[in-house]
Amino acid sequence: MKTMSDVIIAGGKTGGHLFPGIAVAQALGRLKQDIRVLFVGTRAPFEISTLEKYNLAHTAIYAKAIKGGNILSKSGSMIMIAVSLLQSIMILLRTRPGFVLGVGGFSSFAVVLAAWLLRIPTAIQEQNAYPGLTNRMLSRFARTVFISFENTKGFTGNPKARFVGNPMRRAQDSSPQDTSVLYGFDPEKFTLLITGGSQGAASINTSVVQALELMGSRALNLNIIHQTGKTDESKIKAAYQRLNIPATVSAFFHDMPQLQDMADLIITRAGAGTLSELCAKGKPAILVPFPFAADDHQTFNAKALEEKGAAVMIRDHDLSGQTLKQTIEPLMKNKNKLETMRKALLALAMPDADEKIANHILQTMKARG
Repeated sequence: MKTMSDVIIAGGKTGGHLFPGIAVAQALGRLKQDIRVLFVGTRAPFEISTLEKYNLAHTAIYAKAIKGGNILSKSGSMIMIAVSLLQSIMILLRTRPGFVLGVGGFSSFAVVLAAWLLRIPTAIQEQNAYPGLTNRMLSRFARTVFISFENTKGFTGNPKARFVGNPMRRAQDSSPQDTSVLYGFDPEKFTLLITGGSQGAASINTSVVQALELMGSRALNLNIIHQTGKTDESKIKAAYQRLNIPATVSAFFHDMPQLQDMADLIITRAGAGTLSELCAKGKPAILVPFPFAADDHQTFNAKALEEKGAAVMIRDHDLSGQTLKQTIEPLMKNKNKLETMRKALLALAMPDADEKIANHILQTMKARG
C-alpha cells in the first residue's frame, strides 16, 4: 500500500550537501510528527555517522563523481548510471515516497531521475551561487528548484526557481557556551574565531599565525578560538605556545554555533552553509574561498556577500600573514564598519528556508491525495 507520508532526501557525502537536507528533515518532523524520512546517499563514513547522530534513516547506492559537461563521453559512465538508476528505482518502488528532494552531490542524480521516471514529485535544493554539475543537469527534470542566492547563476528568471535561502540545522543543544573551557577567555576582549571547516584549511591556519605574530602585543588583546582540522592541530598549538599567545585550539569543535555567537569576527571558508549561518547570526567575516571547490563556487558565494558590504573576501592565492593583518586590524578598530557588516548580513538572512521547503513538500503530497 502506498504511503504518502514518506519523503526521500537524496544526496550528501559532504556537509555542504548533507546539512541542508538534515535541516529540511528536521522541519518536516516539526510540521508532521508521523512523517518518515529516508536519506539516500553514499557509504561515506562522514555521511553515515552524521545521519546516525541525528537519528535519521539512511541507505546507500553506488555513486561516483562525474567530471566534465558530457557525462556520456566518460568511459564507464553509462554502466555506472545504469546501476545507480536501477538501485534508485528499486528503492523508490519499495518505499513508495510521496516526494523526492535532491540536495546535490553525485548520489542525488540517479534518485531524482528515477523519481521523474516514476512520476513522483521532485525538487532540488541548490546551496551555492554557482550551481554544481549534478543540479544543473537535474534542473531539467525537477519540478522545483530551491535556490539560496537571489542571483544564482543560470537560474535567474527560471520559472522553476524559488528563492528561499539555504536551510540550516537546528542546534540539538542550545545551551550557552561554557567559557571556562576556553583558554584565557576574557569577555571584554575582541574575539576572533578561525575555522577552515571540519577538515581545516592549511593556508588559513598558517596565515593566521603569521598575522598574529606580525601584530605583536596587539594579539594579546584578542580571544582566539581556532579550529585547525586534524592535520594541523599539533603544529598550530605549538605555534601559539612559541609566540606566547593564549588561544583555544582544537581539530574540531562540536559546539560551533555557540562559538559563532561569541565571536566578533570570523575567518572562514565560503561554503554556502557557513555563509547562511553568518547571515542568520549577523557575524562579520573575512572569507577565504576554497580555491579547488567545484566550478570555484565558493568565490561566487563570497562575492555575493562582499558586493552587499556584508563580508571581506581574500582570495586564497592572495592570503598571507601580511594581508590578513592588514584586514583584521582595521576591522578591530572600526566598530561602525563591523556594525554595518552585521546589518547587511542580517538583511540577507533567510532563516526559515527549511520550513518553506518542508511546507512545499507537504502541500505537494497533500494535493496528490
